[in-house]
Parts: sequence; C-alpha cells; structure tokens
Amino acid sequence: MLTDLQIVSELKALPDENLNTAYGDVWQLTSLSEAINLTLSLPYAAQKEQASLVGRIQATLGQLGETRPVNLTIQSKIGTYGTQGNLPGMTDVKNVIAVASGKGGVGKSTTTVNLAIAMAQEGAKVGILDADIYGPSQGMMLGFDADTRPKVRGEKFFIPPVAHGVQVMSMAFLMTKDTPVAWRGPMVTGALMQLLTQTDWDDLDFLFVDMPPGTGDIQLTLSQKVPVAGSVIVTTPQDIALLDARRGIEMFRKVHIPVLGVVENMSTHICSNCGHHEAIFGDEGGDALAEEFDVNVLGKLPLSLAIRKQSDAGIPPVIHDEKGDVAAIYHSIARKLGATLANSNTSFEMPIIGMSDD
Repeated sequence: MLTDLQIVSELKALPDENLNTAYGDVWQLTSLSEAINLTLSLPYAAQKEQASLVGRIQATLGQLGETRPVNLTIQSKIGTYGTQGNLPGMTDVKNVIAVASGKGGVGKSTTTVNLAIAMAQEGAKVGILDADIYGPSQGMMLGFDADTRPKVRGEKFFIPPVAHGVQVMSMAFLMTKDTPVAWRGPMVTGALMQLLTQTDWDDLDFLFVDMPPGTGDIQLTLSQKVPVAGSVIVTTPQDIALLDARRGIEMFRKVHIPVLGVVENMSTHICSNCGHHEAIFGDEGGDALAEEFDVNVLGKLPLSLAIRKQSDAGIPPVIHDEKGDVAAIYHSIARKLGATLANSNTSFEMPIIGMSDD
C-alpha cells in the first residue's frame, strides 16, 4: 500500500493527454484503507474522460504495488478568457469560439455541431450561432423541424431552441427552407449582429460560431465587433483546401484572434467492405499546416458515409453512436480545445455594470 505522498507524487507526474504536459498540482486525495478517493480540478470540461483516466491511474499505481480501487471526481471550472483588442465580453457568454475554413465543402458545419455537442457532453454549457446567413445548415443537422421558430421574450430577445443540450440560433429558424437570402453585405452583417446580441443565451461557457467559408464581411464583422476568445480551422488534407486554410489562419492572426488548432476532416477513407485505409485527399496536410503556423492538430476525422448520413438525418455521430470511434475523436477534440484555450490564456472576471434611471 502506497503512502499519500507517493500517490500524489505519481499523480502530479501523470501526463495530461489533452495538453501533453504533466497534470501537476490539481489533485485532492482522500486515502482510505479500502479505496483511494480523488478529485481532479481542471479549467476545461472533461467528464467523458473519467473512465479512461481511472484506468490510467490504477495502472500507474498498480505498477508500484497499489491494489486499492480508485474513485475519481472531475471538477471543471471554465474561465472567461481574453478577446481581441480587449473587446468587452458578452453578459451571458463566457467564450466565443469561431469555427472557420478557407473554403466550402470541408465539413466545417459538421465539425461545429459535433464539437459543440461533445463539449456539452463533457460538462460545459454550450451554444451554436449559425453565422452562415446565406446557407444556414445547423437547424437540419441538429434535427429541428423545418417549422421551428424561436420564442420571443419581451418583444426583443429570441429564446434559442435547444437540441441535445445545445442552445442554437440560426437564420434557418427565421425563414422557410425555400427562401433565398438575397442580401448585400451590410444587411448580412446586420443580421449576424442581431442574431448574436438579441438572442437570450443562457449562461454559456462556449458559444461556437459556425462561420461561412472565406474571409469576407461576416469574418470582418466578427473580428471587429464580437469578443472572440479563439478560433478553430477546419480543413481537408488536399492542397487547395490547405491553401485557403492558410488564408483563414493569416486573417485571424491579423485581427489578433488566437488560432487554437486545426481539425483535419476527411483525413482518410475507410473501405466499408475490407477496412482498407486510403488517404484520398492527400496525406498529413493538416500536420504540415499546423507545423507551419505553430498550432495544434486537435484531431483527424475519417471520410465516412455514416457521418454524412447521420448529419443529413439530424442525428449527429456523437448522438447516434456515443461510444463509437468517431464520437471518441470529437470528444478528444473538445477536450483538447478547452485545454488549449485555458492553457494559452488568462481568465478574468467580467465587471458588473449597474443601471438606473438617474
């Protein structure tokens, strides 16, 4: 039986797989004769990692002869992090995360919806703002009925519909599926700001903004007027997608929004008959991009017929098969994203602003 000092020493040195560093001094220990009770305090959501982490702890301590079972509680305290130009934060949203791509068709919206749900399943309070005003897709991907409309509070604020524990606001809720948005830039950016500021978000840790492709009006408005804590770049391994992804990264850097990492979508095709892996769109493109700009590869998703079918049916993979391989990848991305943001930033307390008629 190990002493408390020995146990704590081993736990501090245990690698945090979401940061590739040791956990350090984040453990609380209550050692009993029949069990080891642990509390792990993290600045990011990681509830779904509990079972695997218990296994790693027991294996580590077991190598030193410890046989008592381990009981683990993970506590997450998600901070409010800095924004570009120190823009004032939003009252009911701690952190805005932009999910972007340089070009269309790389799976950005699919990544956004699964990443948001995974983050919610990890224990965070999460919302999605569908910023693709011309082609909103989040309503369909989350399984909302085509006639879904947000309720209104005080004739001013939209109450966001909720799916799978995620609050959602989209232009899809304000028009029919056959109605085109034939607007010029100022009208589109005005609609974006209304959707953002006139939605009654309920105390979110993260608001994921599903960006339209490119580096146009929506992106510029977001960078100038919306307090963004960080961004995620979605790409495929092919050269043309990487070329546009570079532009996206450079844009965020120019407006001082941190790029928290790259998600490589459609990384490999897995044959449904024989299981053969083939890099149809190229190999290791996301790694090269991440190395070039010194950012993390948060995860790699396969080119999968199941992902497409489930997304079209409004049942994202993280819901359809919560214990499947694809869901596990999205959960890993969610934890790494939260950990990267917490590790690269400093939280601050939002000021309390009082209002009166005087």
